Amino acid sequence: MTYAIIETGGKQLRVEPGRFYDIELLTAQPDEKVTINSVLLVHHDGGLSIGQPLVTGATVEGTVLRHLRGRKVLVYKMKPKKKTRKKRGHRQEITRLLINSITLNGEVFAASETATDEISAADTSPEESTAE
Repeated sequence: MTYAIIETGGKQLRVEPGRFYDIELLTAQPDEKVTINSVLLVHHDGGLSIGQPLVTGATVEGTVLRHLRGRKVLVYKMKPKKKTRKKRGHRQEITRLLINSITLNGEVFAASETATDEISAADTSPEESTAE
């Protein structure tokens, strides 16, 4: 099992090839390739590469699937005995990123072409028509 720990959007995230993750908003357009160079750790077949703070020569490549908004978070502020109340909502902008491969010093540890094909096939599946 191959995985990497990356840093993006001020957060650290454990990623595996062939899976998608919701991260902070990226400037890339949908179906655009993204390379993340801030890799903190790479694990492959029992071998572990730990960075100080980053692993040199390690990259994680992914494809932006789409941009969306997260769940609403309610922010409620109240001052007791003053009749002061504020109720606000917030929705975070999110990018859904599909991890394609993890590379260390030019060697591709894991590439997932079948996962990309499965997701694109699922997105473009024809809708079932009910003919009576």
